[in-house]
Amino acid sequence: MSFKAEYIWIDGTEPTAKLRSKTKILADDAKGAELPIWGFDGSSTNQAKGHASDCVLKPVFVCPDPLRGGEDVLVLCEVLNTDMTPHETNTRAALAEVAEKFTAQEPIFGIEQEYTFFQGSRPLGFPVGGFPAAQGGYYCGVGSDEIFGRDVVEAHLENCLKAGLGISGINAEVMPGQWEFQVGPLAPLEVSDQLWVARWLLYRTAEDFDVSATLDPKPVKGDWNGAGAHTNFSTRAMREGYEAIITACESLGEGSKPLDHVKNYGAGIDDRLTGLHETAPWNEYSYGVSDRGASVRIPWQVEKDGKGYIEDRRPNANVDPYVVTRLLVDTCCTALEKAGQV
Repeated sequence: MSFKAEYIWIDGTEPTAKLRSKTKILADDAKGAELPIWGFDGSSTNQAKGHASDCVLKPVFVCPDPLRGGEDVLVLCEVLNTDMTPHETNTRAALAEVAEKFTAQEPIFGIEQEYTFFQGSRPLGFPVGGFPAAQGGYYCGVGSDEIFGRDVVEAHLENCLKAGLGISGINAEVMPGQWEFQVGPLAPLEVSDQLWVARWLLYRTAEDFDVSATLDPKPVKGDWNGAGAHTNFSTRAMREGYEAIITACESLGEGSKPLDHVKNYGAGIDDRLTGLHETAPWNEYSYGVSDRGASVRIPWQVEKDGKGYIEDRRPNANVDPYVVTRLLVDTCCTALEKAGQV
């Protein structure tokens, strides 16, 4: 007997990386064992030149394959050079170092992944040659006049649950054809690995419905909300006291930190962070309680309870979760450590 392993990796496409995958057939005795490394042609994924094109796939996260079923698995991999060092496009390796450095602070994340369905060249639900009614009734809406793509969303949710991913919810978003799923709360590496697999499952599930999903941060220009990946973050100290919440918020606004973060929060961020549509301007930093127009929001319940988490509202839908979690851990945990709030 044998089983199928779908090896998934992140390529070198710029400015936004794409997901790639291919199938490996493994013998039955490989079940439950450490899966083997594999390789691919990096010259076809923007990760190598043709004269030295071999790149290495190292499995880092394995889960059941909900599409094929049975004993088949999905295998998320990080990309290595042939000398087994991290490839320059491997952003997971840098996160692993930072997560290990601050593991004692117990950072955890919940990421809200927004996305938009397209059918052909138009968002799902947009009439041919025109526009739907203005925003207002679509967010968490119900009814075929306002909701488009629910069958795909439900199938994706079911696939994520069958895969054992830490998906914690779904909802329709502000624009027709726009949806969101949430992953977490999980530790930095776990939330990032699982978000990448959930994205792969989104694209693959949508294939069966003849629609495509995009993480474009501003899929429709004009008076329409963009798509983000609002990132909820806390450490043990933040979950135990409000002083640490304020320290974390202040640290994100110090010196060059606002720009250091924003420039790594996804391509096209200035198209989305305009100061309109529940965003703060990309070049200004602010934080506030219950303020969805701030860069970082402190939920009202957190202020009331005097402990909890913060929501960084700046990351784009197309952000690399390995990058955004690394930056938040590094900036906030460093500040908390200096303040003795660990």
